[in-house]
Amino acid sequence: MARIDYFLSLMSPWAYFAGNRLEEIAARHGVETAYKPIDTAQVFPALGTLALPQRPPARKAYRLQELRRTSSRTGMPYHETPAHWPVDAAPASRALIALAEAGGNAGGFAQAVLRAVWAEQRDVSDPAVVAELIRGAGGDPGTMAEAMERAGEAYAANAEEAATRGVFGVPFYMVGEEMFWGQDRLADLDWHLARI
Repeated sequence: MARIDYFLSLMSPWAYFAGNRLEEIAARHGVETAYKPIDTAQVFPALGTLALPQRPPARKAYRLQELRRTSSRTGMPYHETPAHWPVDAAPASRALIALAEAGGNAGGFAQAVLRAVWAEQRDVSDPAVVAELIRGAGGDPGTMAEAMERAGEAYAANAEEAATRGVFGVPFYMVGEEMFWGQDRLADLDWHLARI
């Protein structure tokens, strides 16, 4: 059976704008999604991808136009410079890994974290915020604490895997060796899954 490997950063506005379309596509085709949050600072340098501060001014300006257009087109609210961005996404990323391993609502949790950053301007590096978002996704932060600690190894392994597999941007979706970069390629992912 096909599987979608979903490499994402919980700091990415583009992952936020993906909304729940990935989950809808996976459900439509009956495929599993493996959520693989990564620290882009660990991955991008190995692949030659420039971090946002190092990108040319023209590319930064274009990014802002695209974000404004995408927000307007989708009706999804967003703040160009959130109050708490960037922050350490590791706590929320470890929670996502632990929730997915427990069979919880990983997609709902990821979307809640991204919405908290880009629409609600909340600090997702704050353990209390992460705990609230876990509860909102149907998880129990108390019983997940140990799994979240262990998830640190998986978080680091995700970065290694991403670099090895050529994940040069986020969000990044892979089905086997087929790559789909960006939330604007979800229609292509849907088309591909319909053909296999």
